[in-house]
Amino acid sequence: MAIRLESVAASASGPRPSNQDSAFAASWGAGVADGVGGGPAGDLASAAFVHRLVAGWHQSPDAEMLTERTLMANWDIAAHAHRDPRVAGMATTFTGLFVGHRDRLLLAHIGDSRAYSLRSGTMSRMTRDDSFVQALVDGGHVRAEDAMTHPHRNLITASMSGGPDDLPLVTWIDPRPDDRWLLCSDGLTDYVDDAAVSDVLGRDDREGAASELIGLALEAGAADNVTVVIADVIASDDAPARTTPLFVGAAAHRFTIDDPFRESAV
Repeated sequence: MAIRLESVAASASGPRPSNQDSAFAASWGAGVADGVGGGPAGDLASAAFVHRLVAGWHQSPDAEMLTERTLMANWDIAAHAHRDPRVAGMATTFTGLFVGHRDRLLLAHIGDSRAYSLRSGTMSRMTRDDSFVQALVDGGHVRAEDAMTHPHRNLITASMSGGPDDLPLVTWIDPRPDDRWLLCSDGLTDYVDDAAVSDVLGRDDREGAASELIGLALEAGAADNVTVVIADVIASDDAPARTTPLFVGAAAHRFTIDDPFRESAV
């Protein structure tokens, strides 16, 4: 079974003066990166990571190849910090879904951006947050339903920061045609519960669902950037596929398309 992704990506800065989230969507993959709040140049970190990761993408990876690409993108963050000490300490989360070998899917994750799958009407969370509050939940010290309002919910315990020990978790997924995936920053999940997300995600219109999810987060008082990617697994080669990625958020303006490693003046 040959598969591809049909995706839409959307991002809003919310009440913040800048958007530190980046996302991309293409037929071969999609991803969300959230520049770490409180750190310098979070927008640069997320945009640089995403652009380096997808540059020259031309083949279906295995887990080792995908891991190597994330490490190369992480090296780019370190290189930016080396050239300009003012941005030392910048970092980003990353959650991405890719069409891999033998038409299986690869899921890469680090930080607290999330991936959900919707299959036959049932939504499942496919990632575990690398966060202080998630550790409290796992240890039985905080109830899962209280995590959204915990005062330290934004403290993450892993990210891509240019450090030698940064390593995302990469896992294989067996897809089914018509599976739907949601990749999102915590600007959505900190303010909209899973039940509301599932209700919107099940609607046919990808673009409308993405817009509505962002709207729900903003209406709930989101104090953060909000970014979502909705990707459907398609089992046909008949329709044209978008091989050139669509970028939104910081990745849409931080670098030029012709030269993804030269910053744009826009």
